[in-house]
Amino acid sequence: MVKAKVAIRNLTGLHLRPAGVLCNKAILYKSSIHFTVGDISANAKSVLSVLGACVKYGDEIEFVCEGVDEEEALKAMIQVVEGGLGE
Repeated sequence: MVKAKVAIRNLTGLHLRPAGVLCNKAILYKSSIHFTVGDISANAKSVLSVLGACVKYGDEIEFVCEGVDEEEALKAMIQVVEGGLGE
């Protein structure tokens, strides 16, 4: 299991479009990919779960990846968030 924290830079937070970008990246990996924000945990492979976390601009989320490609998955999640999630 690997973990890392990253701040959300999108001014509108994780609304539908960036949540879809995040999920589309996450489903490319075999590992389980979850993140936490405050007391809320979300499955990064589920758009509904990501939207339900109500992540806002400036929130710090912690990704937790576990599985055969966990290192690559974590790196990709950080890159997609730091890259602006398509916005």
